[in-house]
Amino acid sequence: MSRVLSVASETFPIAGAFTISRGSKTEAEVIVCTIAESGHAGRGECVPYKRYGETMDSVRNAIEGARQAIEAGASRTDLLTLMPAGAARNAVDCALWDLEAKASGMRIHARLAPSHPVALETAYTISLGEPEAMAAQARANSGRPLLKVKIGGDNDLARIRAVTTAAPQSRIILDANEGWTNDNIAQNLAAAAELGIALIEQPLPAGADDILARIPHPVPVCADESVHVAADLEKLRGRYDAVNIKLDKSGGLTAAIELRDRARELGFQVMVGCMVGTSLAMAPAVLLAQGAEFVDLDGPLLLARDREPGLLYQGSMVSPPLPELWG
Repeated sequence: MSRVLSVASETFPIAGAFTISRGSKTEAEVIVCTIAESGHAGRGECVPYKRYGETMDSVRNAIEGARQAIEAGASRTDLLTLMPAGAARNAVDCALWDLEAKASGMRIHARLAPSHPVALETAYTISLGEPEAMAAQARANSGRPLLKVKIGGDNDLARIRAVTTAAPQSRIILDANEGWTNDNIAQNLAAAAELGIALIEQPLPAGADDILARIPHPVPVCADESVHVAADLEKLRGRYDAVNIKLDKSGGLTAAIELRDRARELGFQVMVGCMVGTSLAMAPAVLLAQGAEFVDLDGPLLLARDREPGLLYQGSMVSPPLPELWG
């Protein structure tokens, strides 16, 4: 029986609003790719990201552009040259992983690691806002062991102090989303160290981060927008201490595994992150994140409604996916 590819656009409301330095949104727009073959069907979800020039239409068109090859039997390895890294390839790649698991009856985690996957501690995101509002968010989530705090602009020092005061027992990741400058980065890094911050994510614009090789890192600095695939890593050495791997950037689990393993070889710490999507998008990332130093897979926790069945979240612990969801 030949393969059949289908593509669907879906929308999930966000609980309140999700705000970063580049803007705010109230819903998660996702694309789900389904590949059916011989009575089995695999699914993959992606989140188009404007920062990388993606829209819902452009991602759909990219998948449709590869339809003939996919339905003719293209493999995950074939996708690496058939499609560029990005959200579209992620949806197709994850659908093929899921299809392989369903057709073989072998769970994906059994192919990825010798040990059974375990529940992971995920960060919980505090949206960008005025210091008082961010302190209120942090206080409401101060029982969580790891918070990821969106900053990136004027008044960041006040925001950092407000959040650390409101959640004194939580480890904190600061995510500047490229919002700092050469003029304020040294001062901000020093303040972050003084306040016990655990990690700072992408403080400077991608491609404008040379200064990171010349100044001290009193807090580890993690690349996000600066790293998509394994080939990006070499130029980040000496500038970053960690890398944030997202399936929507790498273009799927296949490329993300290569990126993770190469990052380890080069001495980077590993963070596995996400866009704001549903449990279907997080499921492969939970398997990728086994053993990572930092995990940020809270997308479903930010939604007013997740898909069913979804991942099991207990507080800040997220369990590996059941086969009814993915893999």
